Amino acid sequence: MGYLDRIAECNAHDLDGFLPFRVGGVQHGWVRPGFARRLADFPEAFEVDDACVRTAPALAGFEERTEAAASALRALSDSGELGRWRDEAYPVGDSLFGPHSMLMDRSAIPFFGVRAYGVHVNGYVRDGGRLLMWIGRRAADKATYPDMLDNFVAGGQPAGIGLMENVIKEAGEEAGVPKALAAAARAVGAVSYCQETEEGLKPDTIYCYDLELPVSFVPGNRDGEIAEFHLWPVERVMETVAETRAFKFNCNLVCIDFFVRHGLIDPESGDYLDIVHGLRRGNSGNARAAAVR
Repeated sequence: MGYLDRIAECNAHDLDGFLPFRVGGVQHGWVRPGFARRLADFPEAFEVDDACVRTAPALAGFEERTEAAASALRALSDSGELGRWRDEAYPVGDSLFGPHSMLMDRSAIPFFGVRAYGVHVNGYVRDGGRLLMWIGRRAADKATYPDMLDNFVAGGQPAGIGLMENVIKEAGEEAGVPKALAAAARAVGAVSYCQETEEGLKPDTIYCYDLELPVSFVPGNRDGEIAEFHLWPVERVMETVAETRAFKFNCNLVCIDFFVRHGLIDPESGDYLDIVHGLRRGNSGNARAAAVR
């Protein structure tokens, strides 16, 4: 196993098993045929045929689409077909920054194959000549990926909140980072991927941040989502990412990006360009061309 294996795992999908999802005539995602048939039971919100799923043509505006979809999707959540309602509105559109065609609850996003966004923070420490990274372990009762390793701070990016505002909020909730310290996080780029999961398709983008922490700082979780933190030498993090599947799948990409940017993955390695390119495979404008079959 190695870094390219982790990247490939994040990008394994086959779009032949999906129907396009269109809003106002514009494709924004992908839906499995089985879920599409269930959506056909809600004609006030969705129109379904053999070729695609679309929002009902009568829904011409942002608010109308959002409200109609929320009513249908809440019913599916209540029946256990969608998963726990998150009460977090995610944008549906070509960009995080708009224009947006509608909003959709976070729980439904992968079922529609709509691009979601998040913020992940690499918390690291320089102790003499050593570089160390803070790593979290997700709580055992967490609904998704329980007990797996995670980045120092990570969270989805809902509508109506700025990226840095979200970083500061998540850092306080997940790791007890004071606001002034969290505000020192540096935006360092983004990674993207497109992975097929049990729920559907995740063509997601993660905005990455680095936060250098004082040697004296010890994180403490406040929202119950992280069971414990570990301060590991970066070499141990690199080995864990390359040789195991201990990290939540997309956290591997954030770690690998950190290794590249800090010169820890040798540019003279034969895999270097494949790794760099692979971290942003999900940015392809032609999702079908990017499919891994």
